[in-house]
Amino acid sequence: MSQSEQTSRHNRMQGKRVLVTGSGTGIGREVALEFGRQGADVVLHYAHSGEGATTAVEELRQIGVRATAFQADFAHLEEVQQLAHQAVEFLGGLDILINNAGITMNRPFAKVTAAQFDLLYQVNVRAPFFLTQALLPELIDSGGAVVNLTSIHAFEGCPEHSVYAGTKGAIVAQTRELAIELAPRGVRVNAIAPGSTAVENHFKAMPDYDLEESGRLIPCGFVGQPLDIARVALFLASEDARYIVGQTLVVDGGTTSWMPFSDAFRQPMGAQFGKGYVPDL
Repeated sequence: MSQSEQTSRHNRMQGKRVLVTGSGTGIGREVALEFGRQGADVVLHYAHSGEGATTAVEELRQIGVRATAFQADFAHLEEVQQLAHQAVEFLGGLDILINNAGITMNRPFAKVTAAQFDLLYQVNVRAPFFLTQALLPELIDSGGAVVNLTSIHAFEGCPEHSVYAGTKGAIVAQTRELAIELAPRGVRVNAIAPGSTAVENHFKAMPDYDLEESGRLIPCGFVGQPLDIARVALFLASEDARYIVGQTLVVDGGTTSWMPFSDAFRQPMGAQFGKGYVPDL
């Protein structure tokens, strides 16, 4: 590869305008940083992780790209719509939307409350649906791309995740439908289904979480890092993926390719996800 080709590939997103939701922490934060490293101007969104979003904005500004962060609670539709307005106003339009924001909760099926169910569907399904709708004029104008973040929970069962898995399955279905509806209008829609990825929430919910031990349970031998997912998001949003439409790429180190024979599904989960933002946990 020539020097000019290398330079071009390292600035693949030069001039692009990107909104990444849920980018104060974990996968979303790394996605925002990676787009900025590739030359894009970036709007970060956060609900609670203001510090992580602010430090990411500082990193991006230091490398010479325009960046800012806005807060919005995705349980409230008016805040979702306000975020769309703020992002377009700052960026002057939009080329790429990364719908990453979402919340996790594990709860035995028999104990799930209506409030918990509603909150997860509001944040994980309703918010990205109407955010994409609000930004559609800008995406059509730019011939843009949408990348939705779902999960391998959409394809495989895990105890105590009945609500969360349902939201992730809905994202896969919405991705397919929006892709065929919007492709004729010049907008590509795809999704990523990450497997186990080393993010802060895992360590909060499981203080004894062991990356090396967890990696032994994954065919590739290691737990994924946020950058592994960020690079796939960058690819799907780029012209390199111009013929990929309506697909969900599973990025899981081989997890869903493995046929497990164990009785682990009979055991209750020891960890509790969702504390602090899902009621009554």
